[in-house]
Order: sequence, then structure tokens, then C-alpha cells
Amino acid sequence: MRLMQFRPVYTHAKILLFIAIMVMLGYIVWTTDSTWLRWTAYVGLGYMQMSMVTFMHDATHNVLFEPRWENWAFGIIAMTPLLASFVAFKEDHLEHHRYNRSYQDPDAFTMGKRGPLDFLLFYGYIAASALLSFLHFNLLYPIGKFDRRNWAIHIGETLFKVVVYAILLTWAAHNGVLDKTLGLVLYPILFFSFFNAMRFISEHYETPWNEGKLTGTRTVISNPVHSWFWNNINWHIGHHVFPRVPYYNLVELHKLIEPDIDGLGALVDKSYIAVFLSALWRGPESEPRLAHFLQQRGRVRKRAEVLARLPRVSST
Repeated sequence: MRLMQFRPVYTHAKILLFIAIMVMLGYIVWTTDSTWLRWTAYVGLGYMQMSMVTFMHDATHNVLFEPRWENWAFGIIAMTPLLASFVAFKEDHLEHHRYNRSYQDPDAFTMGKRGPLDFLLFYGYIAASALLSFLHFNLLYPIGKFDRRNWAIHIGETLFKVVVYAILLTWAAHNGVLDKTLGLVLYPILFFSFFNAMRFISEHYETPWNEGKLTGTRTVISNPVHSWFWNNINWHIGHHVFPRVPYYNLVELHKLIEPDIDGLGALVDKSYIAVFLSALWRGPESEPRLAHFLQQRGRVRKRAEVLARLPRVSST
């Protein structure tokens, strides 16, 4: 299939460009005396970390590079600044695809009974997604799901991160720049945490429950510049239906499956910010509340309902 073909030169060039942008922002943080410029650069670094994570997201499906080892290598390195386990993210994410928007989906924590713990988890994730992701991918998910092979990879990843940060922080302390180094490492994660929560919540919040891959996902049109920097992850319906299609072909894929998207009334919104603000206001989900919302919106329809409306074709 043409849409599944790799474009390695484009991907390598784009990754190098993103790294160059991050180096430039890091240089600004390191050298500027301007407080507002420093914090602007921190925000930019957090945004670019989200960009690198969207590359890593393709690596979990082995569609970033053709050789599988390159996907693994990039995934492990890309997760090192965030101190998160790539193998845990990969296993969690593939399980999320398998059980999308059901109680078996490990990422479906926004759905519950709207009890106190549901509110705590929902708003806690929005406030500190990086911290909760650190705990989930490094500890909770491995304990609950890993076999020996995945534990071995996970421990190897963890040791790699320990060595990298031990070398970095030892150098920083020896040269009297430990505070600056910690700031450069940690402050961008605060802003990454916000961008990650906004993206994560928007992708599936208040989409139909247990209705499958297409209607259980939301595409956010956003804008071309943002889509380019976040590697088209906003074109999320197509990704869930055909996860083997690389990021650079998701816009074309969306156009090809648009009749199905329109026919089933899957949710397509214009803005991450609008969806995220709505989620902030409405809070955690419950099945009765979701059913009421979807009825009000009048958009999503079950496949059986759509097929029933089609003209009957005579067999004679």
C-alpha cells in the first residue's frame, strides 16, 4: 500500500531540524540574562519535547523507520529526557489500540462513575501528567503487565538513563552549573506536561464508549503549522484505523476515509484548546453522561443505524 511506504530521508532531516531547534532554545536558556526570554525558551523546549514524543509514538508502531532496531533505539533515546520507559509506553499504547475506549483500555481513565477518585485522577493528570506518566510507565504498568522479556528491556532502559544522568549531573556539579543544568532538564518538562495532557485528553474525551476504533477517536483539525510540528498526531482517527500508516501520510488517509468518518458521524473538531477547555469544565466521564452528551451533539451514529438507512439493493 502506497500510504505505508517509508520516507527515511524526510524523517531523518526533520528529526535533525527539531534537534537543532532544541539546541538553539537550550543555548538561549543557558546564556540569556532575560527572565522572560529564558522562560519563553523553556516553553518552546516543552513544546518541542512533545514534538519528539510524537516521533516516538510512530516508533511504537515500527513505522518511524523501516529497520525495527532504529525504532527501538529512537524510542529509548527520545524518552530519556522524560525519564520514562519506552517499552512500557509501547506495550501500554498497543494495548490502548487493541481495547480503545473500553474498560480494558489502560488509557481510559477519564471514564468512571464521577466519584471523588475519578475527579482526583482526572484533574491530577491534567495538573501533573509528566509525574503521573513517570509513575505509570516506570512502576505501575510494568508491575501489572510485564513478562521477563519486557522486564529485562525495562531494567536495561532504566540503567541507561541512570548512567546518562549520573554523567550529566556529575559534570554539572564539577563545573559549578548544577542549578542551570537542572533548570534546563526539569523546567521544559513542566510545559511538556501541559501539552501532553491537552493532546491526550483531546484525542478520546467524550467519544463513543466501546464503539470501535473509528468513532472512539477524535480528529482535531488544528492548523498546518501545529500539525507539522506534532507530526500529524491530531489526525487521530486515521491513525487508530490504520496504525501502520506513517505520520506524513495521515492527512491523505483522512481524506480517503472521510466518507466513513462522515457516515458514522465520528467527532472531528477544529481546536485542541476548545476540546481541552470543554474537558476542564465538564470533568471526568460516566457512561450515562456521555450518552446524554452524544445525543445532544447528534453527531455519532452506530454502524447498524447507518447501514439500515442505506438503499436496499435487490438480489433479483
